[in-house]
Amino acid sequence: MAVDNKLVMELRNRTSAGIVDSKNALEEAGGDMEKAIEILKKKGAIKAAKKAAERTASEGLLATYLHHNGKLAAIVELACETDFVARGDAFKQLANDLALQVAAADPTFVSPETIPAAEVEKKKAEFMAEMADDKKPEDIKAKIIEGKLNKWYSDVCLTKQSFIKDEEKTVEQLITGLSGTIGEKIEVTRFTRMQMAAPSGQTC
Repeated sequence: MAVDNKLVMELRNRTSAGIVDSKNALEEAGGDMEKAIEILKKKGAIKAAKKAAERTASEGLLATYLHHNGKLAAIVELACETDFVARGDAFKQLANDLALQVAAADPTFVSPETIPAAEVEKKKAEFMAEMADDKKPEDIKAKIIEGKLNKWYSDVCLTKQSFIKDEEKTVEQLITGLSGTIGEKIEVTRFTRMQMAAPSGQTC
């Protein structure tokens, strides 16, 4: 059966398995996500992907974006495993796109994993307080709160944001797509965004 690309990317994001392995597993499972995960486990694809995730990304480059008015700038540090990949056009393009993403979308964190636990708990407490008087069952409330957290992640985390050049993809999918193509670990290690403070009553 033909498998939707969105399902393939979702499975890949959940397991870190390669695109081809994810697609084949979904086809074998008839589109069932949980069965596809079990298939990947049996074939060792997830284990292999985890080993790849443990590799060190110690090379890379810094990419910059400067807005035309000179008042907004961003720097992104994008890491990979080898200098050969870091010098490649595809890697450089990704780094430049991510610098533009940071400038335009103003994320606060790289990913949900980089958010301090206290910050996550504080946000979760806010959502719980909002639903304090809601009569829904607790399991339903928990799912709603999880959905609100995921929405928050998509606002404040670079990897969870929609890519500004193609909103059908997340930044995370963009990164994992190139990682799968070149066969190396790629990750954003840090970023900085700067904007000049506007005089009172004006905007940049």
